[in-house]
Amino acid sequence: MTEDNSAAIAAALARIADSLDALRPGANAAAPALTDADAYHWDAAAGLLVPVARVSRVPLAMLQGIDDVREILLQNTLQFARGFAANNALLWGARGMGKSSLVKAIHAHINALGEPGLKRLILIEIAREDIEALPRLMRVISREDARFIVFCDDLSFDKDETSYKSLKTILDGGLEGRPENVLFYATSNRRHLMPRDMVENERSTAISPGEAVDEKVSLSDRFGLWLGFHNCDQPTYLAMIRGYCDEYGIVIDDETLRARAVEWSMTRGARSGRVAIQFVRALAGEQGKAI
Repeated sequence: MTEDNSAAIAAALARIADSLDALRPGANAAAPALTDADAYHWDAAAGLLVPVARVSRVPLAMLQGIDDVREILLQNTLQFARGFAANNALLWGARGMGKSSLVKAIHAHINALGEPGLKRLILIEIAREDIEALPRLMRVISREDARFIVFCDDLSFDKDETSYKSLKTILDGGLEGRPENVLFYATSNRRHLMPRDMVENERSTAISPGEAVDEKVSLSDRFGLWLGFHNCDQPTYLAMIRGYCDEYGIVIDDETLRARAVEWSMTRGARSGRVAIQFVRALAGEQGKAI
C-alpha cells in the first residue's frame, strides 16, 4: 500500500469518526449564551437550551394565601443566589394554588433586586418526559458561572416508570451529584410523586413490603424542602381577585365583585388562584382590557 493510499484511508476514517461523534446523543449540547434570556427550555432531543423570550408570570406580591411557603422558598432561593447553601424544593398540593407561579415569580423578583453579590439567576424548564436527560443537562450548565434553577412542573410518575431513579441519583447520592450552581425545583399534586394505589400495591404484594414502599417514596425525601399548598377559603379567594383587579385596572365595586366571584367559584366547584385569575380574565374582557 502506498503512502498516499494510507493517508487517504486515514483521512476517510477520521471523517467517519467525526460524523459518528456528531450523531452521539448530547454531542451538540450547548450552554446558553447568558445574554440571550433569563429563562430557557431544555430540548432534550436536540440537546439544546432554547431561550424563552417572555415568561408567563405574575408579580410576587400578587400571590395571595401562600405567605408562609412564599417566604420559605424566597429565602432558600436568595441563599442560593448569594452563593450559599440551599435545598432542592418540592412544591406539592392542591391544584391551581400557585405552585409554578411562585417559582417563576421568585426567579423574576430576585433578578430585579440588583443586590450586590447576587449571582445572575437563570430558570431552566425541563419536561417531565425528559427527566432521564437531566444528567446531560447538569453537565452542560455545571461549567457556567451563573446560578441555575432547573424547574419541572407537574412532576409525577406512574406505574412501571423507572425514570424516577435517574432523578434520585442526581438529587442526592449519585457519583457526580448535583452541581453546586444548580437547584432543582419541582411541583406536583402528589406529596410522594407516586400514585397512592401504586404505593398500596407494593405494600400488599411485595416480599418485603416496607422496603418496596421505601423505594417508591424515597424520591421525595431527596428534596430538602417540602412546601404544601392547600385549598383556599373564601376570604382568601376574594382577596386574590381584588388584588388582580387592582393590578390590571379593572373597575368594579366590591359588592358586585363579591357576588360575581362567588357565583363563578360555585360554577367551577372550586376556589383557587387559578379559578380567580380565570374570573378576572373574563372581567377584563368585558371591559375591553387585555391582561
